[in-house]
Amino acid sequence: MSQQTVLITSATGRIGKELVARLARNDAIRVRACYFSVDKADQLKRLGADEVVHFDLSNADTWAAALDGVSAVYSASLDPMLEGHLAFCKELGRRKADIKHVVRVSCMGADTNTASYEADTHASRAGASIPLMLQHYWWGEKALIDEGLAVTALRNNFFMNHLLKTDCASIAAEGWFSNPLGDMRNSFVATRDIAEAAEVVLTEGPERHGNKFYDITGPVPQSMSEIAADLGRAMEKEIEYRAQSMVDFENDFGSTRAEFFEYLTNGFYTRASPDFYNLTGHKPTSYFDYLTTQGASGETGLEELWQGNLWKKGQDAMKDAVETSAS
Repeated sequence: MSQQTVLITSATGRIGKELVARLARNDAIRVRACYFSVDKADQLKRLGADEVVHFDLSNADTWAAALDGVSAVYSASLDPMLEGHLAFCKELGRRKADIKHVVRVSCMGADTNTASYEADTHASRAGASIPLMLQHYWWGEKALIDEGLAVTALRNNFFMNHLLKTDCASIAAEGWFSNPLGDMRNSFVATRDIAEAAEVVLTEGPERHGNKFYDITGPVPQSMSEIAADLGRAMEKEIEYRAQSMVDFENDFGSTRAEFFEYLTNGFYTRASPDFYNLTGHKPTSYFDYLTTQGASGETGLEELWQGNLWKKGQDAMKDAVETSAS
């Protein structure tokens, strides 16, 4: 049986690990998993990767070895790495005779009409444009589309695993968390579901999924008090949600992230999409099930909650990325 080689960037991330473990079970796919830190290489091998390779979006010298013989790419990158991603898209475009399919992790609301984009449409308040983070996700998609590649974008709701990471200390020590989301319900998505959607799309290929855009969400929208109840049930202790003003939240994490959270508080992420069900044939993972059951990589969401996090109080993780332009 001939195999296609799939390159998984960000393979040590939450979605990437799940995708490596899932695709490793498919004999028709050779999994080439990327690591940035060499100490993560063995972890990827244990998950079933056929090959592991050093890859750095900010170092073009690492790209050739990663892409040699590859026919499909799973593309994901943290928002502060947008500039590197845009450059990498040009390299993929130069190899489009060989690269038959790119599956890009994106964000629900990254576009207004797929084929066109108006940053002043779908604003969260009068005079505001689409949040910069969502514009960045669109640029990430558009750079691939402009290179003439067959692209599938997984436009995801806000990740369950990112929701409370900034409050690990207060949750563990005092049993509470805070943010500005309050009673606004959002259909938070499990990263394991994004990996499952990517598995289906990569397995079935560009003939079925090329140039398609899927909104991946959770099964139901939930308020913060409902999230607190689920977390408390999973931890077997009382967990309290404490409302936070947007001003205080912006002081904690910077204006770009606050702008995105304002978008959430105004209801743009409330919708529960049918796309995951249509791809997989079953409902998305609920928040409680995410916390209490293992994904393909062997971790529960509750175990993952205490692991590393980009967003730290008192630091603006988006400060440098704000300067990146779409050109």
